[in-house]
Amino acid sequence: MTKVVQKIMLDVGCGSNCSPGFVGMDKRKLKDVQIHHDVELIPWPLENESCAVVLMSHLIEHIKPWKQIDVIDEAWRVLTDNGLLLISTPHGKSFGYIQDPTHCSPWNEATPQYFCPGTYLYEVYKPKPWQQEKLTWSEYSNIEVALRKLTIKEGKKIHEKFKAGLLPQGDS
Repeated sequence: MTKVVQKIMLDVGCGSNCSPGFVGMDKRKLKDVQIHHDVELIPWPLENESCAVVLMSHLIEHIKPWKQIDVIDEAWRVLTDNGLLLISTPHGKSFGYIQDPTHCSPWNEATPQYFCPGTYLYEVYKPKPWQQEKLTWSEYSNIEVALRKLTIKEGKKIHEKFKAGLLPQGDS
């Protein structure tokens, strides 16, 4: 008989508003938080590929800029292959971003491309590979992005095609 292992849906930085059906992780000890851990401290107390979905709702803008790639790479580690990373953040030009004194890492509509092979921006840091599945944004409001985890092999294949000029900018 095959053992079925249930993967969790993780709400990182959930505060006291953990999304229904998700396991909450936050550095603050609040009622909806099951995992008390600072997201910037790597590794997270989770096994490799233990999550089907990782949600970061209004968290990424609070992460120190020099730790952002490490945090996104850690989400990649805990996600299953083809798992989804869902990010919602105020647009870096928006009032919602500027008004909060704890916001330190602005994103705009191009920022997700730093994580996706097959784009020029990926070439800057070459983090763990993702495929952008969805992006909605308004410079007056929020950015919402869904990134699908690619395997290292899939990421290398896309990267090689891009470097060979076989992909137009932005395609993967």
